[in-house]
Amino acid sequence: MKDDKNFGETGAAYGGNLGGEPGVPFGAGSFSGSGSNIVRPDAHFTDDEREGNLRPQLLSDFLGQTKVKDNLSVFIEAARSRGENMDHLFLIGPPGLGKTTLAQITAHELGVDFKVTSAPALEKPKDLAGILSTITERTVFFIDEIHRLKPAIEEMLYIAMEDYELDWIIGQGAAARTVRIPIPKFTLVGATTKAGMVSSPLISRFGIVQRFSFYEKEELALIIKRSAGILNIAVDEDAALLMASCARGTPRVANRILRRMRDFAQVSGSGRITKKIVADGLKRLEIDSLGLERYDREILLSIIQNYGGGPVGAETLAISIGESMDTLEDYYEPYLIQSGLIQRTPRGRVVTERAYEHLGLPHKTSSQRNDADGASSDADGGQRLLF
Repeated sequence: MKDDKNFGETGAAYGGNLGGEPGVPFGAGSFSGSGSNIVRPDAHFTDDEREGNLRPQLLSDFLGQTKVKDNLSVFIEAARSRGENMDHLFLIGPPGLGKTTLAQITAHELGVDFKVTSAPALEKPKDLAGILSTITERTVFFIDEIHRLKPAIEEMLYIAMEDYELDWIIGQGAAARTVRIPIPKFTLVGATTKAGMVSSPLISRFGIVQRFSFYEKEELALIIKRSAGILNIAVDEDAALLMASCARGTPRVANRILRRMRDFAQVSGSGRITKKIVADGLKRLEIDSLGLERYDREILLSIIQNYGGGPVGAETLAISIGESMDTLEDYYEPYLIQSGLIQRTPRGRVVTERAYEHLGLPHKTSSQRNDADGASSDADGGQRLLF
């Protein structure tokens, strides 16, 4: 990430002049730091710089999420015509669907500054204050993984969102007092993959709430062809559709598959992505017809083979496949549920009949599972009698 050149000045601007920092009495700590690990102050991304940025910069270039895009275009135009900051925006959806990109586009369309951070990077209230004290009028401030905000930082954010002020504590002990410092009016864009973990008081402060959904195959094919043009690689129509069908309904995955197919096409000497190259490439990458990767299949097989098809809890399942629970719940589960391969029940995860069919395994009925459980119990009982 790039450093915020103004971040280090906030100690002089606030801590120096007022003799304190947010939530910390004067003398208890100092307010300084480059902020390089906390905020990214501009709208430029480096992930694709070597081969052309695949992120669209305009709302008209953003493909898919039609309802979200149509609503946002109205809100942007209304705020722009009034010369006001847009209402705070809350974006909900699985990873890779374009939440960060849409936040960046919002700033670009409004013609304002764009700052990016993530909730885990905000460790102390002064980290948030350091960012908010450098924003300009109508800045779009994007916080990713907002469900992971610490309570003290979230409380500071309430005041900033509602009153456009920061609480600053001067002095300590009985002599301590709080001073409220005005900040420019801004638009907070919060993004989360876990809306249920965001507190109600925080959600209620967002004037606009939009939910992202997985993309259709045809939408992903259009995204792939657009990206292929940027990467200067030819791709056949049927090849784009095949890649799209295996992209888990997610543009990020679609672009990742496209890059790998470009590698296969260039090394093969054709320089063009054909359906055959895609089919061969997907096989080598262990991506099947539903877009399932090796770990997806391991999840399904683990539930079937180790837990009789379920139910099984997320923590137990994550341990059994050697993945973190966050990765299981954020990356793998949404698509498996969307594809109708597993269900989440109050007792845990259960595989569906479709999962058995996709894996080519015989599907045990509930009565068969109960019979097997009964036989297992009888065997256990016999062992207890013997030993």
